[in-house]
Order: sequence, then C-alpha cells, then structure tokens
Amino acid sequence: MMRVWNTVNEWQERRRALAGRSIGFVPTMGALHPGHASLVERCRAENEIAVVSIFVNPSQFNDPKDLERYPRTLPSDLALLKDLRVDEVFAPGAAEMYPHGYRFRVEADGHTKMMEGAHRPGFFEGVMTIVLKLLNLVRAGRAYFGEKDYQQLETIRDMVREFFVPTEIVGCPTVRERSGLAESSRNALLSATARERAACLFRTLTTAADPAEARAILESQGFVVDYVEEYRDRRFAAAFLEGVRLIDNVSLPARPEQFQREIAHASLP
Repeated sequence: MMRVWNTVNEWQERRRALAGRSIGFVPTMGALHPGHASLVERCRAENEIAVVSIFVNPSQFNDPKDLERYPRTLPSDLALLKDLRVDEVFAPGAAEMYPHGYRFRVEADGHTKMMEGAHRPGFFEGVMTIVLKLLNLVRAGRAYFGEKDYQQLETIRDMVREFFVPTEIVGCPTVRERSGLAESSRNALLSATARERAACLFRTLTTAADPAEARAILESQGFVVDYVEEYRDRRFAAAFLEGVRLIDNVSLPARPEQFQREIAHASLP
C-alpha cells in the first residue's frame, strides 16, 4: 500500500522504520508525465523501496509568475504513482522544507554560471539546496534524475561528491513524445499547435551545423531563444514558445540518424 507523508517529522519517523532496506528515490515537482514514470519504473526495479517526492520548490524560480503558473496536479500524480507501485510519497509544503525561510543555501561556481545558471539567476542555488535537503531526509542508496535536465544532473553529481553524500546519482535517458519533443511538465501549458511546433527544438539540435545555425532556425520558427550552446560533448538549448520555456540537449556529434533512433524509442502520446 502506498503511503503519503506531508510533514518532515512524519517522514523521518517512517524512514527510521525502513532501516536496512534498499531505497531508491525520485525527486519531482509533480505534474508527472511519461519521463517521470520511466524514472520511477527504473527505481522500482532496482530497489526494495521506491520513494518519490512531490514538491514545487519556490527557491529555484526567479520569476514569481513562472512559479504561480507551474502545473500542480497532485491527485492525478498520486494515482499514477500508485499504479507504478511506489511505496512512499513525500509531499510536503514549503513551510516544511523551509521552516525558517531561505536562510541557508548551496552555491557553486564553474559550469553552474553558464546556460541555465546565466539565464535563471538563483536557479542552481535553489535546486542544489532542495536536493541536498531531500537527499538528507530520504537517505536513499540511489536517486534518479533525467538527462533532459543534463546541466542540473551534472551539477547534482558534483554536489553529492563535494558533500560526501552517500547516494548514487543515476542519470536516465530523456523520454520523448512521438514527435521528438522531450517530455516535460511545461508541455501541458502549450496549445496543441504549439506542441507540434515545439518538436522543432529537438530536430534543430540534431541537424543544425552549429549553434548559430540552430538559433537562426529556431527563431525562424517563432521561438524566442535564450541560448544554444555547446559544452563538452553536448549541445544545449533553451527557448520560449507561447511564453513557455523549453529546454533540451543532445550528445555530439548530433546527426539525423540519432533523431530517427530516439524517435523509435519515444513515448506514445
């Protein structure tokens, strides 16, 4: 039977009862989609106990309107997690996770200052702070994150190493819609027409010769581009469509055959 916990004290008591069991953890902000489901399925397969958190983290939003607009679908999220045979759900409110406000935070340098870090001030500080809190509370052997947020994934890996957190960070492949669009909670904010056009983001990343060409293609299709950049072995992009911010990344060299291969494994609508 799936249990839902809304307070830190209740969860900590439950966590003590799980001592000695192998625990896997999937942190989410809710508005669950097939990408989240794939993380939960892997977590379920690799651990005795599957734990999922649902918490829309206010400290990672630099735009209050974006926070207000973020989808919140707790009843359907819980129904999905029950179907996926999740054991424990931790769904606290902001007062539980920040009982004394945002007084202490994790900051980093290096690659956190580029791309998402440059365009969303305070984003990584908010992400790292809440993830560290959650990892400390859950004390899982493994925690699962999607590669769609690749810069975030690598930042969390770095943080876990730096703070000697005994949790393995497991990166999981991006799940895509049939069109190639990366699954995202924000996709629900797009109109049907824009959702079809949004698939251009992935196609462009996989076919453009360089970031400049990718930006030009996206702008010609009506996107407002934050950035298209290459870092190490990947190409990253963030762009707005209908006011909704979408991000994606692909490995380099990104070739047309990669598009066909990923589409073959894409989720159904």
